[in-house]
Amino acid sequence: MTAPVPPPARSLARRLFAPVATLAGVAAAFAYVGTVDPNEPGHYPVCPLLRFTGIYCPGCGGLRSAHAFVHGDLPAALGANALAVIGYGIFGVLMVVWLNRALRGVPMRLAVSPVLWWGIGAVLALFTLVRNLPFGSALAP
Repeated sequence: MTAPVPPPARSLARRLFAPVATLAGVAAAFAYVGTVDPNEPGHYPVCPLLRFTGIYCPGCGGLRSAHAFVHGDLPAALGANALAVIGYGIFGVLMVVWLNRALRGVPMRLAVSPVLWWGIGAVLALFTLVRNLPFGSALAP
């Protein structure tokens, strides 16, 4: 009986393509938002939920947060959307892990359990609720 033949190893360039392309896309988006100020009216569309209901969604203030983050103003970024800044950090950690695994030739598997999805949904719902109540006005953009 012969041992199974392992699949051929992918080249370093092929392994790095997906994480580097993802990082380049996100960097381009941040560069655009850093260049085109969302604080000036007319550059970006208004959030439909805010426009029609007056309720801040979990993403409201995200562009202003990204703009402030690109310019190194962390307090303004946190003030515009604290949850987005936390997301930037999580993205950064995941990118480091993904690039490290790609360099070593280990596939990146991100299995998110339903419990985690429900937890993320609960955090988003709670953030939305609190930022729209008077005592949570510090979280409003």
